[in-house]
Amino acid sequence: MSSSSTTRHGPHRQARRRVPGAYRLVRTPPGSVEPPLLDATQRAVVDHRDGPLLVLAGPGTGKTTTLVEAVAARVAAGTDPARMLVLTFSRKAAVELRDRMAARLGGARGPQATTFHSYCYALVRAHQDADLFADPLRLLSGPEQDVAVRELLAGQVGLERAGLAHVRWPDELRACLTTRGFADEVRAVLARSRELGLGPDALAAFARRTGRPDWGAAAQFLAEYLDVLDAQGVLDYAELVHRAVLLAEQPEVAARLADGYDAVFVDEYQDTDPSQVRLLHALAGNRTAAPGTGGGRTLIAFGDPDQSIYAFRGADVNGILDFPDAFRRSDGAPAPVGVLTTSRRSRAHLLAATRLLTRRMPLTRLPSDKVRAHRELSAVREGGRVETYTYPTASTELENIADLLRRSHLEDGVPWRDMAVLVRAGGRSIPAVRRALTSAGVPLEVDGDDLALRHEPAVAPLLTALRTVALAALGSGPGDTSPQDAGTETADPAEAAGPVDTETALALLASPLGSMDATDL
Repeated sequence: MSSSSTTRHGPHRQARRRVPGAYRLVRTPPGSVEPPLLDATQRAVVDHRDGPLLVLAGPGTGKTTTLVEAVAARVAAGTDPARMLVLTFSRKAAVELRDRMAARLGGARGPQATTFHSYCYALVRAHQDADLFADPLRLLSGPEQDVAVRELLAGQVGLERAGLAHVRWPDELRACLTTRGFADEVRAVLARSRELGLGPDALAAFARRTGRPDWGAAAQFLAEYLDVLDAQGVLDYAELVHRAVLLAEQPEVAARLADGYDAVFVDEYQDTDPSQVRLLHALAGNRTAAPGTGGGRTLIAFGDPDQSIYAFRGADVNGILDFPDAFRRSDGAPAPVGVLTTSRRSRAHLLAATRLLTRRMPLTRLPSDKVRAHRELSAVREGGRVETYTYPTASTELENIADLLRRSHLEDGVPWRDMAVLVRAGGRSIPAVRRALTSAGVPLEVDGDDLALRHEPAVAPLLTALRTVALAALGSGPGDTSPQDAGTETADPAEAAGPVDTETALALLASPLGSMDATDL
C-alpha cells in the first residue's frame, strides 16, 4: 500500500506517511546477569557432572545460588533444559527458583522447577483413566480434609447407634469420635500411613502384630475414607503422592521417567517423607540397578539435617541421613557428600552461638568430617550480638519485645524493614504479637504464609463480632457453647467464658469496627 492510500478505518481518513520501522515492535532482550563469585565448595558442587551427590547446606551458605549455577553450567555445556528437573517443597520456593534461573539463563529456556505435589499431580493426571474420571482430579485443602474426616466420624456415631457401623472403635475412644482433637489424630494416622506406603490391609496387619485395636479401627476407617474420596473424585495430598509413587514404580512408567531426565535437583531434602524418597528412586533410578539403589544416575540433593523440623507433617530426617547408601554410585560406592562452608547471612558472633548448640548434638550417620565442616561455618562478616531474655508472663514478654524494637529504631537508627519477630506457632502467637506491636506504634507486616485467613486484620474483627452476636442471641452464659459445638472441643478457650470477655471486648473496640484508640479505651 502506498503512503497516500486510505486506511481500513474509512475512505475519509488518510493514512500517515510510513516511516520504515516506525511501528516495528522489538522485544527487549533479557538483561544479562553476571555470574556470582563462588567459593571453592560451591564450585565443587557446580563442577559435579554425573552420579548422585548430597550437599549439606546450612542457612545463608548460598545453597540456592549454587543450585542455580549448577543448572546454568549444565545448560552452558549443552544439556537440554527439558531433561533437567528441579523439585522443592513450597510454591514460593519454586517461584523463586524459576525466577532466578530465568534471570541467570537470560534468553535460554530453563528447566522445570516445581513442588513435589505439583509434579505428582501432573503425573497422576497424565495417567488418569479418561473413562473413569471425566473431570480432572481435585485436591482437598487442609480444611476440606478436616471437614471430610469429621463428617465421616460423626456419621459413624449415628451408624453405631443404629447397629450398622463398619468401623469398630475401642470403647475408650467412642466418646472422642466427634471431637476436633480426635479428628486431627485420625487425619495424621491416615497421612502417615500413606506416606509409608501402607494400605488398609497392611495397616490392619501391623495393628494385629502390635496389639493395637485403635490402629485396627483406623485401618477400617482408612478403607472407608479412600472409598469416599474415589466416589467424589478428589485426593488429599498424602494420597496424591502415594498414587504418583505407585504409578512411577510401574515398570513401563519408571522406564519413561528414568530415561526422561539427565539430572534431578532437590531442594530442602531434609523435608522429604518416605513416599517422596521412593518417587526419587523412580525418577533418578536405573532400571538395571539393584532394587533400593540409585543406580548411579545424577541426583543432586541440597539439605541440612539440623533443619529437619517438619516431622509433624511426615518429614523423616532419615531420608537425608541415608542418602549416601540409598543412592549409590554406579560402582556401588556410597554417594559423595559435599559441604557449603561459608555463611554469608549470619555474623561471626551468631555463628559462635549456634556452635554452642550444635556441638551438643550427636553426630549423624553421615561422615563425621563432613558434619563437622557443615556445623562449623566460617563467617564473612564480623560482629553481631545474641541476647537472651526471660519474662514472668506472656504480656510482659510482648511489651518488652515492642520496647526493644522501638529503641533499636529510635535510638540506634535501625530501619523497621531490618527487624523481624519469629514465633513458634503462627496461628496461636501472631495475633497477640500483632496487637502488642500495633498498640506500641511498631509497624509490622505478617508473612501471608504464616497467617490463616481467619486471622487476617480485615477478617478477624468481623468474625469476632459475628461470633459475639451469635452467642449473645443464643443467650449463652459462662461455660455455654453453641449447639453446633455440642459434644466437640471448644475451638477458642475464651468462648467458654461467655459472649464477651475482656480481651474480646478490647479487640472489638480497638478494631476498625470500634475505631477506638488507647485514650478512648
